[in-house]
Amino acid sequence: MWLFYILYSKTKNTYYIGFTGDSIEERLRRHNSQHKGFTGSVSDWAVKYKESFGSKNEAQSREQQVKKWKSRKKIEALIGLEHSD
Repeated sequence: MWLFYILYSKTKNTYYIGFTGDSIEERLRRHNSQHKGFTGSVSDWAVKYKESFGSKNEAQSREQQVKKWKSRKKIEALIGLEHSD
């Protein structure tokens, strides 16, 4: 099983979009550990959304699709947050 997921960091006030073949718990643990890279500077990442796929290609395609949106509003609509414009 492959997962597409969206994480959120309150400290950075930003979302991280990714995919993995690991368990979401293991992947989150690695994101929250200190390391070089975008997610390594803070340790408050939380899973806000996930979708399961049968293949790596499907999960990766979904990740690329959502990243191309470049829209916080669309991401928040996907994960079910309300907007007050």
